[in-house]
Amino acid sequence: MADTRELWAQARAGNWRLLTSIVAEREVKNAPEEVRQHFAASFDTSNILDTSEEIERLAQAYLAAGVVTPKFVDDALHVAMASVHGIRLIVSWNFKHLVNVRREDGFNAVNLLEGWPPVRIVSPKEIIYAERDGP
Repeated sequence: MADTRELWAQARAGNWRLLTSIVAEREVKNAPEEVRQHFAASFDTSNILDTSEEIERLAQAYLAAGVVTPKFVDDALHVAMASVHGIRLIVSWNFKHLVNVRREDGFNAVNLLEGWPPVRIVSPKEIIYAERDGP
């Protein structure tokens, strides 16, 4: 929780630009009121990505390659949205289905085959200590 709060503070300071997706927006609708309020305060239509046929196709390619199972299609959609929109970093606490080397390698193998750029999937802890002026 502290790392997530620090990430949000760094974003407010201009160190990071936070984006999300309609998939996350949909997931938050069933979250506790505090989470819904925080989401609404953090994201508006200018930083909520929509889906497209390309995104849907790429997510299906992840499923076909066995990177994630159909039960976790939303995780595939998150990665596909980032890939198609050219977003370099995906930040998540979902270590089972997103933030792990095997999954990242699988998503990026499919991206390579499908002509999309690679993505990094990290936890907040991995980026809050990144030096903005570093190499």
